[in-house]
This record gives sequence, C-alpha cells and structure tokens, in this order.
Amino acid sequence: MATCTRTVWKVLAGCQRHLLSSGGPTYTGVKQTAQRNLPVRTFAAVRAQKKDKKPDAEKEEKKKKEKRVIDDTNRHKPFGKTAWAPVDDVYVLRHYPRTILDAADAVDMLKNFQALDFTDREQPVYVDLKLDMKLEKKKKVDLFVSTVHLPHPFKTGLNKVLVFTEDADQVKVAQENGAFVVGGAELIQPILDDEISADFYVAVPEILPKLTALKNKLRKKFPKSKRGSVGVNLPKMLNLFRSGHEYLVEDERYVRTQFATLDMPKDQILSNLQTVLIDVCSHRPANMGPFIERAIVSSQTSEALWFRSEGVLPKPAEKKDEDE
Repeated sequence: MATCTRTVWKVLAGCQRHLLSSGGPTYTGVKQTAQRNLPVRTFAAVRAQKKDKKPDAEKEEKKKKEKRVIDDTNRHKPFGKTAWAPVDDVYVLRHYPRTILDAADAVDMLKNFQALDFTDREQPVYVDLKLDMKLEKKKKVDLFVSTVHLPHPFKTGLNKVLVFTEDADQVKVAQENGAFVVGGAELIQPILDDEISADFYVAVPEILPKLTALKNKLRKKFPKSKRGSVGVNLPKMLNLFRSGHEYLVEDERYVRTQFATLDMPKDQILSNLQTVLIDVCSHRPANMGPFIERAIVSSQTSEALWFRSEGVLPKPAEKKDEDE
C-alpha cells in the first residue's frame, strides 16, 4: 500500500513539473517554483521613433495653418471672387471684395441714409480706426490718450476743467482763464465724496505728491504729463482742455471716437476727420510705415462704411523740393 502511494505522488509531481514548464495554469496546492518565459516588450523603440517624427509633423501643421498670401495685382478679378465690383444693385456680398470708399463719398452716403430713413439730423458721426502698433524687435507703441482741437467743434458748451495748485498767483491766473474750480489738497475729500466733478483735471508738478489718494477715483482722468495735464503753463492747458476733444486707444489697437454731427456741412466734417487722423498718426515713430490699417466711418443709425484714410491725410512733401 505504501508503495502505491509513493508511485501516485511521483506521477502527480511529474505532471506538475510538466504544467509549470509549459506555462499553463495549475490548480494544485503545491508551491510554484518554476520560472516562466515572459515575452520581450518592443514598445520603447516604437515610441522613440514617434518622438523623432514630432518636430516634422509640427512643421507641416504650421505650414498648413499659415495663411496663403495671394497677390491680386494685375489680375482681371480677385482670387476666389467673381469680379472686382458688382454690375447690378443687388448682389451677394461674399462674391465680391469689400467696397472701400473715398472719405467724401462716405460722408455723402451717410447724409443720404439719414434722408431716406428720416432719422435725427443732429446724430453723432463716429470714426473707428485700427492701428498697426508693432515696432521692431517685438516692441509695440505705447497706448496713448490725446486731446485735440477740432477746427469745427460739435459741442455747444465748454468742458469743465479743475486746476490743482496752491500758489496764489497761479490760482489767479487759472481763474482768469476760465477754470471751473481751483484749489489744493482741500479738494481731495470733496472729490472722493462726489461733491465736485469735472471733465478734466489739471495740476502743477509741485502738488502731484499730495494727490495720490485720487488715483483710484479719477483713474484715466488723473493728471499726467503724457496727457499734457501736468505743467506750469496754465493758460495753455486750460485753452486746450476747455475746448479740446479727447480720444484714447482701446483694446490694444483701436481708436473709436465721435468727431462731428451729421447736420454739419460736408467740408467741416471732413476737416474734423482730417484733424483727428493727423493727430493719431503723430504718435507713430518716424520711418515706420503707415499707422492706420483700417478706417471706418458711421453715424448713430447708419451702417459702417470703410474709407481710404490715406486720401484724407496730407501728402508728404516731395524730396525734389528739399533738394532745391
């Protein structure tokens, strides 16, 4: 009997070794000591190849994303369009390039829109400019605020100008030149309490350190030398800000401002528009090319009309005259 039992255990042990060597699963309570032959992974080399190809793939994607610049010069029609200009009065906009008018024609159209729509004749006229703020070496033109004298003001009244000064002689000069309120540090609390407010705030350099409490209150109206609201020549500053028109650069590159009313004569509207464009272009560094990329004019109730800004700006003097 003992011999039969030993024979059975030998047979079971042999079956176990056979199963372990073949890698198959076992269901016995015997401890598994045989080593399995694990497969070799080959994914590392494949991943390395993909990483090497990534730069090339990125370059191809960049090339696809780059806009294709097509030169339409001397073409009988623009690329992808039907013609340069429509023949009929009714046409599909996307089949033709955008219509860009002369400034005089755009003003005439605004006046015609008002007559056809029976809207207010005294509605404001706006100009919307998109500026090229880029400079060399990834620099940009600093955002600016400017005040300009329009040759034909569209406002009936004068602006209220508050002057900060503590000098008795300067107080007298400011009052003689039409200042709305003149004073020193005693005006800070009334301004914070909204008891006193003005359209513009002017200050002499000596009093600026005492006005720091008004920076958060006045914000863009706080006196600054860049805006011309800090200086010693009070008559000049008061003359500018009492009758001047202020505009600023918004959203990094846009100028949107009113410059006339639609009931004004056409030549006065164009004169005001030219004054604004000349002042805007004066903030562009010399020899940096055109400053205005896109110009739009519109009234309060009309559609936006694109116009050629270079036709409004004065032409530069010819070099021949300088040589002579």
